[in-house]
Amino acid sequence: MQPQDYLLAQAQNNAWANHRLLEACARLTREALEAPRVGFFPSLLATLNHILIVDWFYVDALEGGDRGPAAFADGMPCKTMADLRREQSAVDQRLIVLCGRLDAAALGEAVRLIRADGDRFERCDRVLLHLFEHQIHHRGQAHAMLSGTAVAPPQLDEFFLAQDAQLRRGDLAALGWTDEELWRAWPGPQ
Repeated sequence: MQPQDYLLAQAQNNAWANHRLLEACARLTREALEAPRVGFFPSLLATLNHILIVDWFYVDALEGGDRGPAAFADGMPCKTMADLRREQSAVDQRLIVLCGRLDAAALGEAVRLIRADGDRFERCDRVLLHLFEHQIHHRGQAHAMLSGTAVAPPQLDEFFLAQDAQLRRGDLAALGWTDEELWRAWPGPQ
């Protein structure tokens, strides 16, 4: 397996996990979404918006964009779950397309990260790994916050194993994917 295949699988897993988490959160009332909760951010809605904003920032940078922190200054761009689901799905798709176009040379190319105190340059593969780690970290917080509501948090760790194919089938269909398409770049039994 090539590194870019692994990163594409991570982008797909990222979209799948966001889909599952946001589907569960969509069943909450507005009050439950905005209720104060323990975490880095004061509510589920604020945490989910933070994930989205950081995705926008890094995906823009990976695409060669020029949007710096000021472009993402609104800490709550999505006030409803419908808006959040639409925007998160769109940026997740951009990330999948981006990762699907990577080759070995692109992984080592510099990505410009525009910061308030000056631009930084990081390798593409490291930016992607950072972004996936950020997603996992804050989805875990949202998952924990969700456990304090009337909606059970979804399983988010059933993606890669063949034995879990049945558990992901409905979600993959909702995302417009099949197992065959998902694992086309991976050698071995599906």
